[in-house]
Amino acid sequence: MAMVDVTVRGAGIFGLSVAWACVQRGARVQVVDPAGPAAGASGGIVGALAPHVPENWNTKKAFQLDSLLSAEAFWAEVASVGGAAPGYIRSGRVQPVADEAALALARQREQSAAALWQDHARWEVIRDEGSDWSPRSPSGWLIRDTLSALIHPRQACGALVAALAAKGVQVMAEAPDRGKVLWATGVAGLEALNTEHPRLVGAGIKGQAALLRLDRGGTAQLFADGVHVIPHLDGTVAVGGTTERAFDNPESTDRQLDAVIAKARAAVPALADAPVIQRWAGLRPRSRSRAPMLGEWPGRPGHFIANGGFKIGFGMAPKVSEVMADLLLEERDVIPEGFRVEDNL
Repeated sequence: MAMVDVTVRGAGIFGLSVAWACVQRGARVQVVDPAGPAAGASGGIVGALAPHVPENWNTKKAFQLDSLLSAEAFWAEVASVGGAAPGYIRSGRVQPVADEAALALARQREQSAAALWQDHARWEVIRDEGSDWSPRSPSGWLIRDTLSALIHPRQACGALVAALAAKGVQVMAEAPDRGKVLWATGVAGLEALNTEHPRLVGAGIKGQAALLRLDRGGTAQLFADGVHVIPHLDGTVAVGGTTERAFDNPESTDRQLDAVIAKARAAVPALADAPVIQRWAGLRPRSRSRAPMLGEWPGRPGHFIANGGFKIGFGMAPKVSEVMADLLLEERDVIPEGFRVEDNL
């Protein structure tokens, strides 16, 4: 196969991971982002790589399962080549069971997970033993799954930058297009598409999160009362987040984050006195379909789009990078229905 030139515009998780997949296949790649790596939503602090519930199976859930299962090898190779740790670990997730109805549903999902996830991972109902690192459960039962993983978003982007640099690819502030062009420009990219089409293609949804000082690295992530609690490997715990369609300042934090922190402390005893060391807010790109938006840019030959990661961009990145490299380098379209750009137009 002749060497293919690819210009990736956008150095967030989708742009960097697609660039990496293309470089690994022998393409000549340049990455361009005036703001630098992880300047947008990919510079967040939460990093929950958690699966959809194992029921009502569909294309999106199957795609995510494939991506989550391939993540360990993906990030191990990135770390090996670049020498920088992405903060990835597949340590599972624990959630409380609210009542008897929720317990019955959890047990149903235990069976469906066995069929859908097969031997790759488990979804199981366990007793709440009263650990300080488990969410308080009104029913006395917890759900534990072994598919969930976590990652440190900024470190993961840094690890990709380091791996690309080891292959001779730098993230540049400016450069002319060369070859095929991938637009992975997040909220700005969605806004550009909105100007070309009569209905909303996508939008930036504000999220807020906080980082607390507590070392529980290597333990399971928790999800309780709508709050993700992520024990990063660097001795911090991230809690998040909010979903805000209306806001005055996309980068400010406010009482909504205070409420998230309070919920996390109330749900998890170990967090009661953990100091808050950082507050974060930013816009995450959500497509109209709520699925990643992948494929050719309509009406712009040679231009392509990878956008709409929203809350699941890091979890979807290994699979997104694979299918976009197929399209860019081999002109092989294996993007599933529901993930196509035209599904949002």
